[in-house]
Amino acid sequence: MKLLILSNGHGEDIIAARIAEQLQLLSNELQLAALPLVGTGKAYHSRKIPIIGPVKPMPSGGFIYMDGRQLLGDVQKGLLKLTLAQHQTVRRWGNEGGKILAVGDILPVLLAWLSHTDYAFVGTAKSEYYLRDEQGWLPQASSLERRFGSYYFPWERWLMSRSRCKAVFPRDTLTSKILQQWSIPVYDVGNPMMDGLDNNASLTTNLNKESLTVVLLPGSRAPEAYRNWQIILQSLEGVILALKSYRITFLAAIAPSLSIDSFQVPLLAHHWHPKPLDMFPIALDDPQALAFKYNHKINLILSQNAYSKCLSVANIAIAMAGTATEQFVGLGKPAMTIPGEGPQFTLQFAQNQTRLLGCSVILVPQPQQAGQTLKAILNDPDRWQEIDIVGKRRMGKPGAALRIARLVLEKLF
Repeated sequence: MKLLILSNGHGEDIIAARIAEQLQLLSNELQLAALPLVGTGKAYHSRKIPIIGPVKPMPSGGFIYMDGRQLLGDVQKGLLKLTLAQHQTVRRWGNEGGKILAVGDILPVLLAWLSHTDYAFVGTAKSEYYLRDEQGWLPQASSLERRFGSYYFPWERWLMSRSRCKAVFPRDTLTSKILQQWSIPVYDVGNPMMDGLDNNASLTTNLNKESLTVVLLPGSRAPEAYRNWQIILQSLEGVILALKSYRITFLAAIAPSLSIDSFQVPLLAHHWHPKPLDMFPIALDDPQALAFKYNHKINLILSQNAYSKCLSVANIAIAMAGTATEQFVGLGKPAMTIPGEGPQFTLQFAQNQTRLLGCSVILVPQPQQAGQTLKAILNDPDRWQEIDIVGKRRMGKPGAALRIARLVLEKLF
């Protein structure tokens, strides 16, 4: 029993590795290997899953669909040669009788089909919510998209409907229902992105008129995350000014791969002052965290080791991230997003994210507007209730990685 996992992006690697963990727990006979198509697959290294075939980080970080210049940069760095070599690796795997689990979008599922072996597909990138909701088409949906009938293009649906494609796992129930119109082996089992988070946290349990906890999500890729942090710091000035009566705690969830100095130094420049961590009102179980104060009512923590805790205890997010924003919204909480320079979190990305996540995401065009936007949200309890329902519906319940792993073993072996 041999299974190769193909994934094409940092977030996809994490999801794929989470499924791989469950596969390892379910079967001692399964031989697992991975091939990250973008980047070097750090998520696999940390779980001791062997990587076969060539890997190479690309300038775009996997976001070539955002900007043609990003694609050109990747091509100049050897993208085509790399993809061809990866295709040959996948073909050899298929010829040796191994099966494939593709995680991401069109590229891994295309390579899986070209392998001439059986495969399954976890669709993390696409959702019908980009085009419609439960009531019907969104105004932004073009006539061509409506004619196609799905956010998955006809050629993508063709790859999913081949006899060697044994299972397809869309990211949400709405997408599953749409894909079931065609001869596609769809299984609606939830979204692995919500695994490992405290999904019992309520957005209103610790929300009152005196205190507020805000998680700050600048993204996980350098140098974009450092630029995003500067924009987020600008937004905090407006939040503090607009919510003078609140005691505010900001929790900055920083990716471990990033330089903490690149976040600490700008804080000092914006008149934040170091504070002993043991005097902080929230315990994050991160002894390496750094605490700061703005005044006697405003505090901030930089943490690189308490991501889930930060999401769990926060009431609202100021976000310039992809996966992290979706996970926070999936807990039933609102996120304010601010567009940046990219390559990931551009205005186009932010607009697409609001379509995907509905009312749970509030797009703030300029950082200076964050304070008044947050104030309006806080004063609208009906809106909070709708955000809770919509976020959990669109992101699904935890435990999907285990459910996917069970079906992969059942359908491929």
